[in-house]
Amino acid sequence: MEWIRLHYAYPTHFPYELLEVMRERKNVCKYLDIALQHINDKVLENMQRHITKQETLELIDRIRKEVPGICLRTTLMVGFPGEGEAEFEELKDFVRRARFERMGAFAYSEEDGTPAAEKFEDEVSEEEKERRLSELMALQQEISAEVQAEKVGTLQKVIIDRREGDYYVGRTQYDSPEVDPEVLIPVAEGTFRRGCIYDVQITDSDDFDLYGKKL
Repeated sequence: MEWIRLHYAYPTHFPYELLEVMRERKNVCKYLDIALQHINDKVLENMQRHITKQETLELIDRIRKEVPGICLRTTLMVGFPGEGEAEFEELKDFVRRARFERMGAFAYSEEDGTPAAEKFEDEVSEEEKERRLSELMALQQEISAEVQAEKVGTLQKVIIDRREGDYYVGRTQYDSPEVDPEVLIPVAEGTFRRGCIYDVQITDSDDFDLYGKKL
């Protein structure tokens, strides 16, 4: 198998031995999806994540040090009980520091029968949750645009997923299907086969996607 991609890693008791495999094996994508949810210690405790802010920062630093060039994807939550404005600002500072290549976020929604619903009051209004979510994703959009712009002029291996209008649409090793950015290659560049991997020169970028041409 040419590409093996790791998903859904849990930050607590992270298996560091995987990092050597990712660094040394060419068929293992330099990509890791690790759901962190938050960074504030109080919120993490309320979430029962069993990890602290300092441990999270050390984890990210070690991953990036041991696997140079790795693409990190995470998912964060806003509006969880215990998250006030100060905790939300701390979360934004964390996103600025970590500079995740890929990031998703969602707003907390109370569900009957869950430990959070039984233990905490849903104290953040829906309007405030949506404001925080929009603000966090706008911040990530800026980071993503900078990350993608750095790839312009580079040569990337791209797997083709489909043809859509005037473009073939594919992904680099740093992109999972359906959730991550894509690479768009004009049909005029030639014929591409779905499921095959090609060398592609990256010619342009926008906030999320890349544009390229076949070598």
